[in-house]
Amino acid sequence: MKKTLIPLAVFIVLVIFLAVGLKRDPKEIPSPLINKAAPDFVAQRLDTAAPFSGKDMLGKVWMLNVWASWCVACREEHPILKEYAKTRTLPVIGLDYKDGLAEGRAFLASFGDPYDFSVVDPDGRIGINFGVYGVPETFLIDKAGVIRYKQIGPITAQVLRETLLPMIAELQK
Repeated sequence: MKKTLIPLAVFIVLVIFLAVGLKRDPKEIPSPLINKAAPDFVAQRLDTAAPFSGKDMLGKVWMLNVWASWCVACREEHPILKEYAKTRTLPVIGLDYKDGLAEGRAFLASFGDPYDFSVVDPDGRIGINFGVYGVPETFLIDKAGVIRYKQIGPITAQVLRETLLPMIAELQK
């Protein structure tokens, strides 16, 4: 009798795991970096080749948008970023991920440049430190250098309006 209950118990446990998994949003990937200090980095600017450090932004709320010239979804979010950049609400820094200098510059020349400036991450090390799964991804970083939000995938008008803008307003207080 006990031997017949073991498969039933295993089946019930599997059904519970499946039920819990089905209730989760597949687009929501929790980041272990939320509410932790942003990884420190120094990178070359795409426009001037001058160095930039994330520490240069201490005391400011800022957005780090990870993009690449080869990224189709980045082209989807690009017009939204360009429109938002006109507000000059906060610095928007681009991180050109696993891309060449010429390709990154050509992309911005073709599609417009919504960033205060972009830095290059040719080997993806900065992205790895930020836990980037793919591009585009966007991080909202507070005045103390703490990551407060991570957007996986393109920023949409809805995400900007309903999530990012309220968070930005709160962080800038």
